[in-house]
Amino acid sequence: MNWITKFIKPKIKSLFEKKSSKTEENLWTTCGCKNLIYKEDMEANQKVCPKCGAHHKLTCRERFETFFDNKEFELIETPLPKDDPLNFEDKKKYIDRLKAARKLTGQDDAILIAKGKVQNINMVVGAQDFRFIGGSFGAASGEAFIAGAQYAIENKIPYVFFSCSGGQRMHESSIALMQMSRTALAVNELKKNNVPFIVVLTTPTTGGVSASWASLGDIIISEPKAIFGFAGRRVIQDTVRETLPDDFQTAEYVKDHGGIDLIVERKYLSSSIGTLLNVLLKRAESQAKQDSNVTVDKSLQAVS
Repeated sequence: MNWITKFIKPKIKSLFEKKSSKTEENLWTTCGCKNLIYKEDMEANQKVCPKCGAHHKLTCRERFETFFDNKEFELIETPLPKDDPLNFEDKKKYIDRLKAARKLTGQDDAILIAKGKVQNINMVVGAQDFRFIGGSFGAASGEAFIAGAQYAIENKIPYVFFSCSGGQRMHESSIALMQMSRTALAVNELKKNNVPFIVVLTTPTTGGVSASWASLGDIIISEPKAIFGFAGRRVIQDTVRETLPDDFQTAEYVKDHGGIDLIVERKYLSSSIGTLLNVLLKRAESQAKQDSNVTVDKSLQAVS
């Protein structure tokens, strides 16, 4: 066997095989239902599997594009606290995890806040990117959430938030846990100022996020089959030592037990939320007029 047969031909063959597999990988994607799906079909369907209906995760920008009218939105700048306040390190330095997550997602933290219109209603919308350290909620996320709430209150427009998180970011310890109470207080301010707050649960919504603002919406909506709970299924099962139902912690299970108001497919979220807000805002406007009329009547009675 000469050197051409032994070295050159296998090298050329391997190059073509790599190129072919790379092209194939770019054309197709997989789903939990084990079907191969054209990426173009998945993208055209807002990353919902056309075979089984599974709602795959979206980035923050993808979420805004699928939700806002004409895909038009403007990002709101939010405060960015000091990185790695505890100099945390486990298998890897926290600061290095942040750098890797920022490179992967192109954003400073797991949350982005944007403003735009849905059915011609101005609103503020927040979203979490699960690729950013599991969508975990730390100091920067808390600042972003509160900045969104403040903007909504100042401009008297609704606040909608899409959750997608494994919970609080333990690399920041009590600083991350503190965001649970801070965000709950921010939601309370929204309610005090009669600003509608709608939460949309996407898979997964767990840990401290599910135990704070994600459970405090005036209306809580979920995408189909989204996982919503505090501790993981295995932890709960080992604690109660009982076999849990197959659909335990799914949106459908939680809705049946009163924890969720609506389950809405992704393609209908924009129109459904727009309709709900039209009703809520008209009711608020009507109530404000009634209160104003009562005040005027009292003033006239006092004068007479």
